[in-house]
Amino acid sequence: MQNTQGTENLRFDAEVSKVLNIVIHSLYAKKDIFLRELISNASDACDKLRYESQLNPNLLDYNDPLKIIISVDKEKNQLSITDNGIGMNRQDLIDNLGTIANSGTQKFLEAMQKNESMDLIGKFGVGFYSSFMVASEVTVESRKAGEEESWVWKSTGNGEYSVGKLSDQIPRGTKVTLIIRTEEAEFLDKFRIENIVTTYSDHINYPVEFINEKGENEKLNSRAAIWTKPKNEVTTEEHNEFFRNIAHVGGEPWMILHNKNEGAIEYINLLYIPSIKPFDLFHPDRRCSVKLYVNKVFITEDNVQIIPQYLRFLKGIVDSPDLPLNISRETLQSNRVIEQIKNSLTKRVISELSKKAKENLEEYTKFWNNFGAVLKEGLCEAMPTDEREAILSVCKFHSTKDDKLVGIEDYINRMKPGQEYIYYLTGNSTDSIKNSPQLEGFVNKDLEVLLLIDPVDDFWSSVVHEYKNYKFKSVTRADVDLEKFSSEEEKEEKKDEKNEEVNSILQYFTEVLGNLVKNVKISRKLADSPICLAVDEGGMDLRMERFLREQKQLNYRTPKVLEVNIKHPIIKNITKSYTDHGKNSILEDTIYLLFYQACIAEGEEIENISDFTRKLNNLLCKVTI
Repeated sequence: MQNTQGTENLRFDAEVSKVLNIVIHSLYAKKDIFLRELISNASDACDKLRYESQLNPNLLDYNDPLKIIISVDKEKNQLSITDNGIGMNRQDLIDNLGTIANSGTQKFLEAMQKNESMDLIGKFGVGFYSSFMVASEVTVESRKAGEEESWVWKSTGNGEYSVGKLSDQIPRGTKVTLIIRTEEAEFLDKFRIENIVTTYSDHINYPVEFINEKGENEKLNSRAAIWTKPKNEVTTEEHNEFFRNIAHVGGEPWMILHNKNEGAIEYINLLYIPSIKPFDLFHPDRRCSVKLYVNKVFITEDNVQIIPQYLRFLKGIVDSPDLPLNISRETLQSNRVIEQIKNSLTKRVISELSKKAKENLEEYTKFWNNFGAVLKEGLCEAMPTDEREAILSVCKFHSTKDDKLVGIEDYINRMKPGQEYIYYLTGNSTDSIKNSPQLEGFVNKDLEVLLLIDPVDDFWSSVVHEYKNYKFKSVTRADVDLEKFSSEEEKEEKKDEKNEEVNSILQYFTEVLGNLVKNVKISRKLADSPICLAVDEGGMDLRMERFLREQKQLNYRTPKVLEVNIKHPIIKNITKSYTDHGKNSILEDTIYLLFYQACIAEGEEIENISDFTRKLNNLLCKVTI
């Protein structure tokens, strides 16, 4: 290494010191991670220079092609990774290697302290520090493109580092030199290095070369942009390898979408749907993971949404020559071409999912169990009716009629003659929802009901009102009337409901419960239960209102309709007692308890627990055991 001038010793910030301590003293199953990270950093530096050179062509010498060179000196136990990318000046070295951005650092530390068995390096911006897993000392020499001064950064990972100016100018770029510990000498072996490069970095956009013992440069990576190859020439092994490199999830792809669009907008997409659900799929900060390229030049994956958020399970790349290389990353989102590609990709993905669902429902069910809830988020977005219906057409649901998942079209094909609505019920699980009193009449009349058990179902069902002229209706609505599906015998029985005795008991229920209910009416859907809560047409769904109250977005509770099954033995006994003896406290306590029972069945909280307990105890005291 050259002589330095004005060397300054500095301390890592507190977070870096913690990370270094954990990395150095923790045992990893795969320490070769460090080389993958250093090569990725070198590739990023080359990407950045290529991007910056679009704005300032003087930064890049086209006679000096961008590349990454790996060299070893076994006598000195040195491993070096050199790139001729953007380079760093003194402040860049301090900012990039002396501190860690707060975002993600704490998660890294917490995960390590919990001994979680996951590959953390490279996920939280600490990839460079993985070098200290195998090195006793790390030196970084760098000169930033467009600047004259060269700088050196050095640390042994003991909490301090030094930064100084090199006395002589070095070529543009960065050279990272590791003093490899004796016990980690395997990483000085050419074949070990080649294996790591081909395993992790074969898709890097720049040549990764190794200087052999004869001083010759050997290229280690294929640098093949497999998405540019004809679809039928890409092997399964190539797809699996590229998927692992770009997706960072286990398993093999569940579906591969490799297409070249040559219409008004030209682009190539190579997208994968994983077979395994990522652990952070529903994290609020979860971003889409599709990278944008322009003629094989990486642009970004962070500042542009090339796919909608509800397709964020997709992994892969989109490459389009119709975008300029020097496009501002800040204006990508408003770019017309980006929007057209996004719309085209969305239609293609939905179309392929529809084909898969028709061809192999069992396989499609695997996808749906992993990503169905995410896909349904799209139903909540503002979009044209045909796009929403396209999403609905590939959705699958549990139902009261089939143990297998069913689609909307399956439901419509099985609808009863004269049935106007697609009936549904939301809940927490199929086991709990199938026991809901709301379903009794539908089951008895062989009417199918869709069972919606994902949290997102509460949201989309409140904004999506129909599918191909068939309206959705929650079975919790008070205006649900199944009389048209009743037998003649059942219709005859309903004639008995129109008498003074029935009207009198409904009025008594209303008088006792007061403001706790909006009104009391005869139920047209209950069969085995005495009562249930219902919501008027146009009113907010029971579960949605409860969610808004829990989130403090609603500070009141709207009274519900109480539906009464006048044929139930309990209701008959109340009616007879009221007719024979009039009002009394036992009847009132019974009516209150029935109301509370209806609340519990719907998951509604009981506002006055002490009153509920007192009335229950009063009633139990009257029971002879």
